[in-house]
Amino acid sequence: MTDDAHSHPSAADAMSRLIEIMAKLRDPETGCAWDVAQDFSTIAPYTIEEAYEVADAIQREDMNELKEELGDLLFQVVFHSQMAKEVGAFEIADVVDAINAKMIRRHPHVFGNEDTRTADQQVAAWEVIKAQERAGKDKSNGPSSALDGVALALPSLLRAEKLQKRAARVGFDWTEAGHIFDKLTEETDEVREAIETGDPDKIEDELGDLLFVAANLSRRLNVDPEQALRRANAKFERRFRAMEALAEQDGQDFAVLDIDAQETLWQRVKHQERVRQD
Repeated sequence: MTDDAHSHPSAADAMSRLIEIMAKLRDPETGCAWDVAQDFSTIAPYTIEEAYEVADAIQREDMNELKEELGDLLFQVVFHSQMAKEVGAFEIADVVDAINAKMIRRHPHVFGNEDTRTADQQVAAWEVIKAQERAGKDKSNGPSSALDGVALALPSLLRAEKLQKRAARVGFDWTEAGHIFDKLTEETDEVREAIETGDPDKIEDELGDLLFVAANLSRRLNVDPEQALRRANAKFERRFRAMEALAEQDGQDFAVLDIDAQETLWQRVKHQERVRQD
């Protein structure tokens, strides 16, 4: 006989329990004052934060942490759905029904009669279906555009990549990666010129252009710019901490070393990494 104390609840039961917990937290009379005070705009930053924490757990290959972070992210979905239910907009069942319908609609080769596709063919078909969906939505906010549907709240680097992908679908794209390198050189020169003017607004504008072109190069090389930057951040942090450790081993205070001494430590760290890799 199964030991009920150690058995796992069904997904449906666990989800129902979470929905009940959320409703209780939002109860105006007996709920948590903080939860009751929230609205969509105040919760949105937490939703974004939880998504990043999921990505972080994946990058660290920590399955136990991933389980916890996915739970936190799921709670965000339930939180938003509960608030929507309270104003009569929709509820969690509608959210699940909508994604079920969307996945079936976007995978006719799995749930319909279309032939099985390769991964590349599926990506192309997926984009066609999404474009059809966008075209069918209400356009009361203005004329339709190939750029419709790229969320404003996305991280800027990721949004740049998505905007460029949308533009490329209608032919607005460089034909060769070499042209992007030329553009990088051009934008770098314009940053230098902006610095010479001393105008902060112009400097920001030109730096933005430079980063936008860098994102385009990443896209063209099939490199995720967000992932590339995360990797660069991790590399910098690893090397910086190693520099501090070397300085301590040498009996030095890293913070008071001049830039030449710090650069020497940086090169030592890079050399150590190369030796380990060899």
